[in-house]
This record gives sequence, structure tokens and C-alpha cells, in this order.
Amino acid sequence: MKWRRTCPGSGTAFAALAMVLAAASAPSQACGLELVLAVDVSQSVERSEFELQIGGLAAAFRDPRVVEAITWTTGGIMATVTQWSGRDSQAQTVPWAHLTDAASAAAFAAAIAAQARAFVASYTAIGEALIHAEALGASNPLHCTRRVIDVSGDGASNQGAPPHQIAAALAAAGVTVNGLVILGAWPDPKAFYLENVIGGEGAFLEVADQFSDYPAAIRRKLLRELAPQLAAR
Repeated sequence: MKWRRTCPGSGTAFAALAMVLAAASAPSQACGLELVLAVDVSQSVERSEFELQIGGLAAAFRDPRVVEAITWTTGGIMATVTQWSGRDSQAQTVPWAHLTDAASAAAFAAAIAAQARAFVASYTAIGEALIHAEALGASNPLHCTRRVIDVSGDGASNQGAPPHQIAAALAAAGVTVNGLVILGAWPDPKAFYLENVIGGEGAFLEVADQFSDYPAAIRRKLLRELAPQLAAR
């Protein structure tokens, strides 16, 4: 089943993405992984479901196996959190942090847990979320060997730039887009993410059957992104 669509007004978004990719420069210091964690806060995400996402993400960075994987990553990782919804609803809610050990991972977890919800918007603009996540890379002070955008959501895109075209452009620029889908909506978000969202070297999709499964799913996802040999599959 094909979910790809053309969305109006996407030319400006493509131009903005091209400018960001062209302007990206490599700072002198290196790290192992640049990780943008993009969290869905569209209208379909209830308050309790938002809290499950944020609590689960914070708990994942306190998990001993995740911390161990961070410490094994040469140069550590640079991580940030962004919240997204409709075309004009994206915000970086946790600034870039250099994670190298248990203390830095715990501080990042505390910052995740403390963030407030930025939007309660009605639309789901995954393409715009990817453009925003890519743009955040320009403010990362370290050059990282791998660049990953980790996007979580519970529905198919219904506004903004076509995500499959944005994901393809990111893959061509060496950025991997991984997905975490929370099932339950229609159209089937799993099918949509597989065809339109994930892309790049080693890209994969993690699945949570419902929001209560998100904490375990995001932990598995992080382990696979950080150190595949540690992932509990």
C-alpha cells in the first residue's frame, strides 16, 4: 500500500533544507554520534501519553546498559531533544549535551524529565520535523562520526513537506533517520514510517504496541543506535 503524497508549499521547505546541508561545516573536535531525539506532540498525543514519552526517554538515559554504551562510544555522543507537531510547530526543548559518562547521562536525563510540553497542535508534519532536526545540527559544537535523527510518532504525516523526499535528501547527505512508531492510529503508522520516514545507512524502525510500551521501545532503540551488539532483541 502506497502512502506517499505531495504536500502543497513544500518548495520553500526543500530550499531551506538544501541551504542547511550546504552550509554545514565540520568543527574541529570529534564525537562518535550526533543524536537528535524528535518527540511527537501532535493533538493525538494525550497529556498522559506525552508524559509516558518524556518519562520513558529520561529513564532510558539512566539505564545502565545505555550508559555503558555511551561510555564505550569513542568521543561520546552529542544529544538533543526536539518536540514537533504541525508545519510551524517545532522546538528544541533540551539543548545539545555532550554525554561521555554516567554523570553527563544523568544530567541529560534530568533535563529531559524537566521539559514542558511545547505544543498541543492538531497536525502531524513529519517532513517539517526532519528539516528542523537537520537544522539543529548546525548548532552542534562538535563534529560527530555518525549523524542520526531519531523520530517518534503515532501517526502518518498529514501536513507540510513530503517526508520521504526529506528523508532521501538526508540519507544522501549521510544522515540516518530511524523511527519509533506507537501503533493504534489509522492509516497504519508502521507502514507509513517504513515507506516514507526511515532512511540512510543502517536505518530501522522500532515499534511500540501502545504508549505504555514506549519506555521499553526507546531503550531498545537507543541501544541499537549506540551499540547494536547490546540491544535486547
